[in-house]
Amino acid sequence: MSKRHRNLLQISAAILICLISILGICRAESQPSKKPGTARVAEVHDGDTISIILGNGRREKVRLTGIDTPELGQHPWGQKAKQHLEDLIMLSDKTVSCEYDIEKRDKYGRLLCYIWTSQGTMLNLRMVQDGFAMLYTFPPNVRYVTELQKAQREARGKRKGIWGSDGLKERPGHYRKQHPRW
Repeated sequence: MSKRHRNLLQISAAILICLISILGICRAESQPSKKPGTARVAEVHDGDTISIILGNGRREKVRLTGIDTPELGQHPWGQKAKQHLEDLIMLSDKTVSCEYDIEKRDKYGRLLCYIWTSQGTMLNLRMVQDGFAMLYTFPPNVRYVTELQKAQREARGKRKGIWGSDGLKERPGHYRKQHPRW
């Protein structure tokens, strides 16, 4: 084997090893993070934000990942979304678990979680399925984007909740721009 072919083979082997390493790192980062155990819901702030009490007694504000719900000022849908989330949480006796995606906190310091009831229902998904929330993703937190997209298509197709003829008139993001809190 010539020196040129041997060098080409060594370079190819090095590139292959690098690619395998990169794929391994990406796969490890995309694996679901463990749920940190159960928590108790202390308060529902609106349709996509709650406060929980962790097992160590610490209180944390949580933003449901992947969804957006009407703001409380978007009558009547903001209050309806909040009430629907409260009802779903009451069905689970206020006991939930949080699943993180890649980023664990938003720019406001809230935990970003997929919230699961003790019965195995993901509340983020259920809010979309029932027509009280819409898809709202921020990469890299996109673990359940396919499921959420499908749920939104179905809710829109069935004209559920915010998608009905008397549904939401303005997307929550646009409403927030027109009505800043600060």
